[in-house]
Amino acid sequence: MGRITEAYQSFARVYDLFMDNVPYGEWSRHVGGLLRESGCRDGILLDLACGTGVMTELLAEQGYDMIGVDMSEDMLNLALEKKLRSGRNILYLAQDMRELDLYGTVAGAVCLCDSLNYLLEPEDLRTVFERVNTYLDPGAPFIFDFNTEYKYRAVLGNRTIAENREDGSFIWENFYQEEERINEYDLTLFIKEEDGRFSRYEETHYQRAYTLEEIREALLTAGMEFVTVYDAFSKDAPRPDSERLCVVARERGKSHE
Repeated sequence: MGRITEAYQSFARVYDLFMDNVPYGEWSRHVGGLLRESGCRDGILLDLACGTGVMTELLAEQGYDMIGVDMSEDMLNLALEKKLRSGRNILYLAQDMRELDLYGTVAGAVCLCDSLNYLLEPEDLRTVFERVNTYLDPGAPFIFDFNTEYKYRAVLGNRTIAENREDGSFIWENFYQEEERINEYDLTLFIKEEDGRFSRYEETHYQRAYTLEEIREALLTAGMEFVTVYDAFSKDAPRPDSERLCVVARERGKSHE
């Protein structure tokens, strides 16, 4: 399955801790607005690469019947803990997004937090779009975001980011290979154990930079309709220095019966 299977093993344990600066509430409200504008106001919603279920829970709050799919069982275990606390009826499935296999179609789908950048081969990107298109209701929306090449080249580049918390710390080293357009994240984690001691873990993540044109072409090849694109989670047009783009696409081809 390639290198994406190696991601989020040890990091799952401290993912929510170090991602607490992400404006999930704001993002979920914006995505919910885009879904409703696209005709998806209720029904079953797929959260692809759902991780620890933070966004899944927030979208469930908006009235959607959620299916969360992720290939990391460690991340899904944390999502299940949230589900037990909230009592929401969310179905979680352990699946590689390239092999998405649902029981039926859904009213809409989302894939957020640059999860698609973990697909290192353009063929894999097309495969995911094809799988999503297969399980969307006729004309149903698919909303996703991705990190831009500008972000990898000019913002992350070869930077090292470190953060220290009471329950854990990390050193995050970035190495961007411009020719391959692959960004390598080398993570060193120090996680506090129950006995108070800290354990050290190391893992490596890889993401690929895609251009908007490559995204658009992959959608069309997969049989999906490209609707529009925004700068991050706003209604602004993309800029040359946009770090994240949000795309609205929709199913095309199924008959309305």
